[in-house]
Amino acid sequence: MAIFRKRTKPVQLRSLDELEPLVASGQPVLLDFFQFNCAPCKVMDGIVNELADEYAGSAHVVKVNVQQVPAAIQEFKIRSTPTFVLLGAPPAKRSKKASPAPERQGRVTTRWRGSGLVKKDFLMRQLESNGAARAAQ
Repeated sequence: MAIFRKRTKPVQLRSLDELEPLVASGQPVLLDFFQFNCAPCKVMDGIVNELADEYAGSAHVVKVNVQQVPAAIQEFKIRSTPTFVLLGAPPAKRSKKASPAPERQGRVTTRWRGSGLVKKDFLMRQLESNGAARAAQ
């Protein structure tokens, strides 16, 4: 009988190439852009770790150190840290057409973006509104 279970940790991104398979999985991807010398980033670190554990299997929580991955600053236009970006598939539009255009299928878009201190319940709502579900504890 195991009293303690191993917690799921956020994915540490080392290059932007590692992001492609996560996005291709179809699950929402929450990116946390941070720096080690940033006080608000340290506050949000615990919240991001909790989200990674609570949404394991239904969403990807990714931490990106902007000092180690400078290409991320340009790609996502990061101006300050912490910055959060939620990537996900666009919601299906209800139309009279039978199927969406092929170029729109599987396309991933930025669903939400925020900077600074963000409350955990707000991040949870953003993940859940984009298809994530809390893992059974």
